[in-house]
Amino acid sequence: MVKTNNLYQYGTLALLVPGLFKGTLKLSDLLKHGDTGIGTGDGLDGELVIKDGTPYQIDGHGSVNKLDGNFTVPFADVHFADYKKLFDIESTMTPDKLEEKVMGMKDWQNTFFSIKLHGTFDKIKTRSVYKQEKPYPTLVDCAHKQHEFNGENVTGTVMGYYSPQLFNGSAVGGFHLHFIADDLSMGGHLLDFSTNNGEVSAQVLDHLEQQLPVNDEEFMKHDFSKDDIAGAIGEAE
Repeated sequence: MVKTNNLYQYGTLALLVPGLFKGTLKLSDLLKHGDTGIGTGDGLDGELVIKDGTPYQIDGHGSVNKLDGNFTVPFADVHFADYKKLFDIESTMTPDKLEEKVMGMKDWQNTFFSIKLHGTFDKIKTRSVYKQEKPYPTLVDCAHKQHEFNGENVTGTVMGYYSPQLFNGSAVGGFHLHFIADDLSMGGHLLDFSTNNGEVSAQVLDHLEQQLPVNDEEFMKHDFSKDDIAGAIGEAE
């Protein structure tokens, strides 16, 4: 039986901070744990969106590419979708207003949940990065070289996760959202948007299953106490 309250996370966001970008899990294995989610690829190869069981990569050029099961990830979050409608958007909505409204409606600050907004966006801004080569730079260095993409009157889905601040480092404390257009014309890590229409739905995830890349020697030997994890995540995300 599929567990719809389960968030499966592979790796940690913290492992990306010092540049541990090696893909250590195939998508074919990741998708056994969920049909919906976000992540990144081997070498920090773009931004991932998994929608209705189909994985897509938004690469550094902004192109949306359908992926096969052999594509590998260093970090990803997935779950089996069972969203419940929260509200219809009837006035101008931005990322800040979306977060404020959702958190004002629900006492969910201490649990994980997934959020989804489908609508037509007057303006939307996303970002992605090119695949990195060894020796890998740090996450912050990559963030400084990100590529931004802008769209107008684009219909699509904003989707991602809220993680309690207690888990900042393992994940992004707060909201971590990606976007993909219905026509696959654009996508990426969400930076900004404005919309006057759409439907917002959410799904509480009160069970966290985390798998670590214990077969990766670099990960197992790295000393994370030397990394400014919270500072790097705040700057990069």
